[in-house]
Amino acid sequence: MQPVHAHREPAVHYRVAAPSPHNHLFTVGLDIARPAARQRLSLPVWIPGSYLVREFSQHLQGLRASQDGQPVALKQTTKNTWVAEADPKRPLHLDYEVYAFDPSVRTAFLDRDRGFFNGTSLCLRVHGQEDRPHALDLDAGGLPRGWSVATGLTPAEVDARGCGRYRAQDYDELVDCPVELGPFWSGSFEACGVPHRFVVGGAPAAFDGQRLLDDARRICETQIRFWHGDGPPPFSHYVFMLWATGEGYGGLEHRNSTALICQRQDLPLKPGPAQAKPTALKATDGYTTLLGLISHEYFHAWNVKRLRPAEFARIDYDQENYTGLLWFFEGFTSYYDDLFLRRAGLIDDATYLQLLMRNLNQVLQTPGRHLQSVAQASFDAWIKYYRVGENTPNATVSYYSKGALVALCLDLSLRRDGCATLDDVMRELWTRSGGGPIKEADVARALKRLGRRDFAAELAAWVHGTDDLPVIELLQAQGVKSETEQAPLAQQLGLRVADGHGAIAIRSVLRGGAGEQAGMAAGDEWLGIELPPARRGAAAEAWRLRKLDELPALLGPQRRFTALVARDRRLLRCAVRLPDDEVTAFKFSPGNSDRLRPWLAP
Repeated sequence: MQPVHAHREPAVHYRVAAPSPHNHLFTVGLDIARPAARQRLSLPVWIPGSYLVREFSQHLQGLRASQDGQPVALKQTTKNTWVAEADPKRPLHLDYEVYAFDPSVRTAFLDRDRGFFNGTSLCLRVHGQEDRPHALDLDAGGLPRGWSVATGLTPAEVDARGCGRYRAQDYDELVDCPVELGPFWSGSFEACGVPHRFVVGGAPAAFDGQRLLDDARRICETQIRFWHGDGPPPFSHYVFMLWATGEGYGGLEHRNSTALICQRQDLPLKPGPAQAKPTALKATDGYTTLLGLISHEYFHAWNVKRLRPAEFARIDYDQENYTGLLWFFEGFTSYYDDLFLRRAGLIDDATYLQLLMRNLNQVLQTPGRHLQSVAQASFDAWIKYYRVGENTPNATVSYYSKGALVALCLDLSLRRDGCATLDDVMRELWTRSGGGPIKEADVARALKRLGRRDFAAELAAWVHGTDDLPVIELLQAQGVKSETEQAPLAQQLGLRVADGHGAIAIRSVLRGGAGEQAGMAAGDEWLGIELPPARRGAAAEAWRLRKLDELPALLGPQRRFTALVARDRRLLRCAVRLPDDEVTAFKFSPGNSDRLRPWLAP
C-alpha cells in the first residue's frame, strides 16, 4: 500500500529504529531542515490524557548534534530542554537513544516480543517549528524481522507490514498517534463507512478475533450515530492497539486511535467442543470490562480530544495544564461507556444496572467524597488522582466515578422533566463549539436551553459540593428497582485489604470505620483473631486468618473480637467492634421496562 498525498516537504524528520530490542533502547535520528541559530529542543514532561508530570526526559540519553558531520555545541538548560548553536543555513541533525521498558499505555516499551511508543516519550519538540509538517520513518531494516507497524499516522510510503514513512501536519498530531510494533494479530472492519483496524499483541492461540471485531464494530457504529446520525465521524480512519498481558488494565485516548491493555484471560476465546451452544458465548465479566474500556476510549475521540476544556485549546507540554472539568470529560465518558454497551445490544438491562450499582457503591464507600468535590478533584488530578496512597479514599473522590454519577443524575433529571436528555446536551455542545474547546458555562447554558430551566443549583451541589447525589430517587423514577443488602465484610470493617501470602494485607483504613477505631493501620498484616472465652475460667480462643472471608465462620454471632496484627515486626492486639447498625450496599434490578427502554435502548 503506497497512498499518494499532496504534502509539503517535512520541516522536521524523525527516524526511529530498534536495532537491539534486548537492551530496551530505541534509537532516534532527528533532522531539522532550517534550524534557528539557537535551536531550542525539549521533550514533554507529560502526555495529554494522563494528568501527571512523568519526566520523560529521564529516559533520554546520548544526545548529540551535528551539521554536515561536524559536532555542534549543545547545552542543556532545564530538566527537559536543550539548545543547539546551529548555522541556520544548514540542516541540523541530532542522534539520541530512549530507554523504553514501561509496559503502560503512557510511555514507551521495547523487548524481543514487542515495541510501543508515544511521541511524547521519543520525539524531541523543535521549538518554533511545532506547526510545520513532521515526518516519521520506521524502516523495516531498523526493526526485528517479522515485525509490523500500526499507528494512526497518515502513511506516505509504506510497505505491506506498515514499515516506511508517515507524515503529520504538526507536532501535536505526531505525538497524538502512538505506534505499536511487533508480530501482532490484525483485523479490520468498517463502521458507518469508516475503516477501523484492530491489532492485538500477546493473545493466546484460542483468541476469537472475529468476535472482538464484531463487538467493537457495534460499539463504534452506535457511538458514531449518537454523535452524527447518518453523518461521518471527525476522523477518516481509526486504530485500536491492544496489548494482552498476564496482569494489567488501562487505556489512553488519541485523536484517531487508542492504546489499550487488558488481562489475557479477558480476551474472547473461540468455543471448544464442549461449548457449542450459543449460551456458552455469553460475555465473561472480564470481557465485558474490556468492551467497556474500548467504548470509553472510543468516546474520547469526541469528548476530550475534540470537544475539550478551554484550557486545553493549545497544549503546554512543559508543565501541568490545569482544568476543573475532568468530571465532565472523564466522568461523562465513564457514564456513557457502559451505557453504549447496552445500547449496542452487547449486554442486557440487568447487566448494565449491575455495572451502575458497582460504581455507586464504590463512591459511597469513599469517605473522601464528603471532603472533595469533583471539580476540586479535577483540578487536583496532577497531585492526587495518579498518586494513590493509603489515605487516598479518605481525602479524595474519583472524578471518573462520581463524575459518571453526576452525568446520570443530570440525564435522569432531564428525562424526568420531559424536555430533553443528556444525549441532546452532548450533541448541542458539539454543534455549538464546532467540536472544540468549551467551558463549564457552556455546559450550564446547554442544560438550561434544552432543559428549559436553570440547572445552576444542581451544578453547584453536585459538581462543586460534597453532599451525596440523589441517585436512588432518580433511578426509581426511571423504572429501576432498588434494594439494600448487607455490605461486604471489608466495608463493614472500614478496611480495604488484599488477601495472599498467608496473611491479610491492610491497604487502607477508612475514616470513621471500625478498623480505624480499633487502631488498625495501613501496612498492617492481619494474622489472626482472638475471641473472648466461651465461659468463665476458660481460655480465650485464637485463630489463624489467611483470608477475610474466613472471619464470619469464626465469629458466629459475636460482634467483638481482637485482631492480631503485625506492624514493623511487632505483634499488636486491636480490639474490634463491628458496627451495631447494619452497613448496607445498594442492589439494582430492572423494574418498569416502559420507563427503562427510552433510556437504555432508545
